[in-house]
Amino acid sequence: MRRPRHLSADERALWDHVARTVDRRVPEPPQPAPPPPPVTVAKPSPPPITPFRLGERADHHGTRNLIGGLAQDMGRPPVQMDARAFQKLTRGKLRPEGRIDLHGMTLDQAHPALTNFILMSHAAGRRLVLVITGKGLTTGKGQLRRQVPLWLSLAPLSPLILQTTAAHISHGGDGALYVYLRRTR
Repeated sequence: MRRPRHLSADERALWDHVARTVDRRVPEPPQPAPPPPPVTVAKPSPPPITPFRLGERADHHGTRNLIGGLAQDMGRPPVQMDARAFQKLTRGKLRPEGRIDLHGMTLDQAHPALTNFILMSHAAGRRLVLVITGKGLTTGKGQLRRQVPLWLSLAPLSPLILQTTAAHISHGGDGALYVYLRRTR
């Protein structure tokens, strides 16, 4: 074991000088930066209400549905199928070969029912099926109406589907979807 070395007089003087110049205060931890000011987003103003008189006929051409149409939600995907058949489809001239009615179901019930229906319809060689979601007006949420197009665009259903579009009014309008399936191989 080594013996501790004793400091010489010069080393001791130097040490004392250094010890006097050292700041012995404990530094304070850095303060976090102040949070940025809140961002204010301007809310869009509601459309103006047109004046009316009592007894005047109401304009029913506008939509009373606050969540928008199904065709609007789907964003008008490009036409993948034959143009003439698509035109007949959108006019309600093609007759669906099968249909499933999902309204009244929860999301947990509807998703497997829809998946099973599309898989079975494709396996049976059907080309056009009707999926009824309902409009969702009673609750104002329209959860099925929003989720079904998403489910149809994901695996395992998306490879089986050639075209999805809102149904003609004679088949349910905004509360239903036409699903045009690819041919079986």
